[in-house]
Amino acid sequence: MLTDAQCRAAKPREGIYRLNDYKGLYLEIKPNGIKAWRYRFKLNDKASWFALGDYPGVTLGEARDKCEAARKLVREGINPVQNRQIERIKREQDSANTFEAIAKEWLALKDWEEVTKKRRLDMLERVVFPSIGKLPVRQITPAHVLDILNKTVKRGAPTVAAEAKRTMSGVFEHAVATLRADTDPVWPVRKALPPNKTQHKRALGAEEVGQLLNDFDGHGGNFQTIKAFQLMWLTLSRPNESVQAEWVEFDLDKALWTIPARRMKARREHVVPLPTQAVELLKAMHPITGHTKFVFPNRDDRQRPMADAALRQALKKLGWATKYSPHGTRTTGSTRLNELGYRPDAIEAQLAHAEPNSVRRTYNHATYLDERRVMMQDWVDKLDGWKTSALGQTA
Repeated sequence: MLTDAQCRAAKPREGIYRLNDYKGLYLEIKPNGIKAWRYRFKLNDKASWFALGDYPGVTLGEARDKCEAARKLVREGINPVQNRQIERIKREQDSANTFEAIAKEWLALKDWEEVTKKRRLDMLERVVFPSIGKLPVRQITPAHVLDILNKTVKRGAPTVAAEAKRTMSGVFEHAVATLRADTDPVWPVRKALPPNKTQHKRALGAEEVGQLLNDFDGHGGNFQTIKAFQLMWLTLSRPNESVQAEWVEFDLDKALWTIPARRMKARREHVVPLPTQAVELLKAMHPITGHTKFVFPNRDDRQRPMADAALRQALKKLGWATKYSPHGTRTTGSTRLNELGYRPDAIEAQLAHAEPNSVRRTYNHATYLDERRVMMQDWVDKLDGWKTSALGQTA
């Protein structure tokens, strides 16, 4: 076996020569004076050389350790030369497959509205990317994930933490499915935080509905915001369905609003009968925004719809935010229509709720349109009555 003194003392010659150490480890001395460690091995009856680095950068002890690791690979039937090439390719791929790159790829594949994708990307850029965005996805551990979640909860945003957890898990599942990660590091810490309990707003009573609608009409805010809020109540549509409404979706002569599948939560086209008051509202809006794509265009960019956040901001200004949210409109509508005796099937069809029974969902294609038309006109007439009653009480 070689000693370090022998390695230092070895002088170059006219040709390459090697000093044997132990079990295939050699120190190769080149005519230019470079001394390189080489491991000679045989695999499948074929002899090959494996480079272990140059001396003295790689010491004798380090060369022996590297050689032993290579011997182990050979014993397992693995060519250390090929294994090094594979590992290099993996490192290069890992450096390109950062969490941020895969997250954006995952987002692009989702069948979501652009506004939803933008909102999710905004969350990632604020909450997740600063910590792990530039890291290769294989290097991210449960500790990284838990740190992000803890920091988000501590700053008072448990709902954002829950969304970040779901999103990160989705990204890692995509990485695993495309062979760019081995596991989902969110899984081990998925229950580390207490569950985020969504506080659903209760259904409003008739007096409260009347007061809310009067308050909103008279709050002096943006005209479009008021009208979008009214359309939501007149049709019991979701907030985003109302604020993103496009003129092409409406047939005012037939008093119908056909919301395309791409804008619906269940990804199914939804036909909404328009009460007289809704038709009048839209006719009043047409001279103002009829030349644009959207019924309620964005104030700063008329090529985009207004944001449903405008509704929440108005409610906060009015002091209603703690008692009611825009999504609570549908809860109130469902509760009150059931109390009025309308059939649950018609109410659920109006709300575009998916039928939970798979057999009924397959065979029941009825939209109860005529029944819903009567029901919604009755509903809106009730709203007018509640508003009038509320005004009388405050007079």
